[in-house]
Amino acid sequence: MSRQTDIERRLDDLSDRVRHYSNGVSDTADGLLTRGKRVVSKFNRRDATKRVSQAAEDFADEANYQYRRLRRHVNRHPVATVAIVAGTIGAFLLLRKAFRSDDDD
Repeated sequence: MSRQTDIERRLDDLSDRVRHYSNGVSDTADGLLTRGKRVVSKFNRRDATKRVSQAAEDFADEANYQYRRLRRHVNRHPVATVAIVAGTIGAFLLLRKAFRSDDDD
């Protein structure tokens, strides 16, 4: 009889844990759903959509400008560009050697 009581007690504890975890999951899902609805409502506004679109265009324009500027610099000054790249690699290797521990040798 005590074995049956022990099994029943364990099943009750397990059902309480499952109920507790399911309530937590339900609350979390409700919170995420509410946050998602708020975010969607913010982006559904025309002003917000227009601002995001303009910001993306500005970012793309700036990236394109910087790329063309760098490309023009490389075409006009190839030796300077090679020197800058070589100096950067050299500095990286020097710093790596300086900060390497003695165990790695």
